[in-house]
Amino acid sequence: MLAKDIIRRIRKLEIRTRKVVSDMLAGQYHSVFKGRGMAFSEVRQYQPGDEIRIIDWNVTARMNEAYVKVFTEERELTVMLLVDVSASNEFGSRERSKSEVAAEVAAQIAFSAIANNDRVGLILFSDRVEKVVPPRKGRSHVMRLVSDILTFQPKGKGTDLSSGLTYLSRVANRKTVTFLVSDFLASGYEAPLRLVGRKHDLVPVVIVDPLEREFPRMGLVEMEDPETGERFVVDTSDPLVRGRYARALQGQREELRRLFKKLELDHVELSTGDDHGMALVRFFRARSRRMAA
Repeated sequence: MLAKDIIRRIRKLEIRTRKVVSDMLAGQYHSVFKGRGMAFSEVRQYQPGDEIRIIDWNVTARMNEAYVKVFTEERELTVMLLVDVSASNEFGSRERSKSEVAAEVAAQIAFSAIANNDRVGLILFSDRVEKVVPPRKGRSHVMRLVSDILTFQPKGKGTDLSSGLTYLSRVANRKTVTFLVSDFLASGYEAPLRLVGRKHDLVPVVIVDPLEREFPRMGLVEMEDPETGERFVVDTSDPLVRGRYARALQGQREELRRLFKKLELDHVELSTGDDHGMALVRFFRARSRRMAA
């Protein structure tokens, strides 16, 4: 049984995401993600204009007149939420931490999926796969997924994106739509990212915090690496320190964008200080336009 405060947070989250879900379903979600393909439905008599390649020759020979195969699109999708729960995602300089933004984004995607009669599953990872929830449908299932993201206490502290990606590649036999939600403060994941991107419809969701983009001028500040526990003192007012930090972060973000472009992955970047719901909707609309072009 979920604790009352968690249930209250999830219900507030559901209400807050309702308009975003409605906007995503207004053509965007359905149009940008395709089903598994075409499935055989039935045979019917040949009609002028039908393509010869869809003639069912066995039935035609048996009935002594031409019959064609009819196919329908398999619309039902399996949506996987691959969510980073490492320690760095607990950081947040605004009213929400990166993990809370991850939960809200996951809720928006999951509620959109079940409204479209799709199944949703969850993989939580840090420097290892922490928890797996198999894909299912239904509101109560989505409530559980969001609760897991909000409350799960990982055993690992570090970040290893390859652990979650490799696990998904191993267990998901059919194509999925996978949202990889992380701050991407890691390395060494290009190969599994490429592999999953070829097999699945992979959408990286990059979560950042404004404080990570620019240090506030606060003089000498003791900081702690959330994943290693290492403590160090930084002079946040030193122009050289600020310049090196800004260049390093900018370089990392540009390298990440180049990687996504090279692997032909559509990605979306969300900030803890922004209206990330509408940013997600804008991403869906832009992707829909690109696919229609």
